[in-house]
Amino acid sequence: MSRRRARRRGAASRAAGRSRTGAGGPAPHGVLVVDKPEGPTSHDIVESARRSLGTRAGHTGTLDPLATGVLPLVLGKATRLSRFYQNQDKEYLARISLGRTTETYDREGAVVREGPVPQLSTREVREFLDRFTGEIPQRPPLYSAVRVKGRRLYELARRKQREEPPLRHVRIHGIELLERKREEWTVQVHCSAGTYIRTLAHDLGEAIGCGAFLESLRRTRSGAFDLSRALSPERMNEEWGRAHFPLEALLPELPRVELEDPKAKRVRHGGQVEIDPPLPGGWCRIFHGGRLVALGETDAGTIQPSIVLDPL
Repeated sequence: MSRRRARRRGAASRAAGRSRTGAGGPAPHGVLVVDKPEGPTSHDIVESARRSLGTRAGHTGTLDPLATGVLPLVLGKATRLSRFYQNQDKEYLARISLGRTTETYDREGAVVREGPVPQLSTREVREFLDRFTGEIPQRPPLYSAVRVKGRRLYELARRKQREEPPLRHVRIHGIELLERKREEWTVQVHCSAGTYIRTLAHDLGEAIGCGAFLESLRRTRSGAFDLSRALSPERMNEEWGRAHFPLEALLPELPRVELEDPKAKRVRHGGQVEIDPPLPGGWCRIFHGGRLVALGETDAGTIQPSIVLDPL
């Protein structure tokens, strides 16, 4: 290898090292909470984290480009824990515009129908909102990433190939009306994972009879993560430590088991161990020396490690 090539390779290696250490420390493992701005996709934010922090990254639930707010990113070893975050509840602030229906169910779509907005009393507004609380059926918007016959719905819609979205059942735990104008409502929604707030706005407009679409959307909470420690994407590289939840702080709802050396070594090799006292069946977190080494499934007095995070 020539000296020039060696210098270039050395410079590239040092640059990669700086990327991997993001803000002067080792590449993080855990969850980083990002306050997503309007415009980029969730995938764009994930790619930015990968480049900035030099580690594997993924997200725990997509936000549309129009939406802003809480986007938890799983980093490094925590990418193996993303399944535990997929079905957690969400909270949103949504502005709903009444009097028009759009093809995308939000402000970015073409208007397909208009209708007069009726004068509603406070009681009538509450009755309409109550129709959409509890377990309700929903169909995803035609412009969504849901797959039908192996293709994304938005791909089919752009090609004018209309397929009926699959019917789902979601749960709306509560809708609080925060502000009401004649043609615009601001609501706070607490809902299950998989709920489309665009569909909620559209279906609400259909129920009233005037049409409606989603004007803006901000996610304020996803599971245990909220805006209180969220960073803008531009600040990820330098300030990730402020918004970072390390592996040991994740999934606190799962029982914690601290093992001594011999059993911890066996777990790190993927082996089953006995524990006393026994735990009820289910998932648990396995620690050694205060460090999260694995997640396991318990059965009476045994633990079978299923996700080994710190192998030997």
